[in-house]
Amino acid sequence: MPRFVSDPDLLRLGEALAALRRERGLSQAEAGARLDMTSQGWGLYESGRRPGLFRPDVQRRLTGAVDATPEALALLMSGASDAAISISPAIGLESRARRFDGPPPRGVMRLQLSDDALSPWAAAGVILEYQPGLQPRPGQGCVIEMLDGDVRTRLFDRDDADRIHVLGAGGLDRGEVIDRHEIVRLSAVTARLER
Repeated sequence: MPRFVSDPDLLRLGEALAALRRERGLSQAEAGARLDMTSQGWGLYESGRRPGLFRPDVQRRLTGAVDATPEALALLMSGASDAAISISPAIGLESRARRFDGPPPRGVMRLQLSDDALSPWAAAGVILEYQPGLQPRPGQGCVIEMLDGDVRTRLFDRDDADRIHVLGAGGLDRGEVIDRHEIVRLSAVTARLER
């Protein structure tokens, strides 16, 4: 039986994905968990054994899981060294003194914090990018749009059929329980932009 022979371009793309993941200090298991994927599944992309890595939608999902962009992946694949690239949610992607800071992905909304209720996770002035309707994971920031028009920013803890449990009401150590019937929409924070 012949052994799997990977395409050299696919190998370089997988290596670039691995570099982005390592830049964030994530293991394959942690990166995969962000997409409900096993570490083995993530490892198949990094080793060039999943040709789907060439698809733009797959690249967006995988790079999003490591808080990067498909552009960062392409830049690394093109041969730029890890040292020449800095990926930061605060300023976007930078390389060789050129700034790549485009509009947020479609469907992403922004909200600027006006208080320090989530400090030290996020302080007043920080801009949160969130994706409306995306279910947050435990420990992830969330934006809660209430029936009365109030918009709350909290750290998601857990949920059940009738309520959600969040942290950050007046500081990270204080918890809050909110009935689902009071909520219009719960959205996951996908980025924190610090000025």
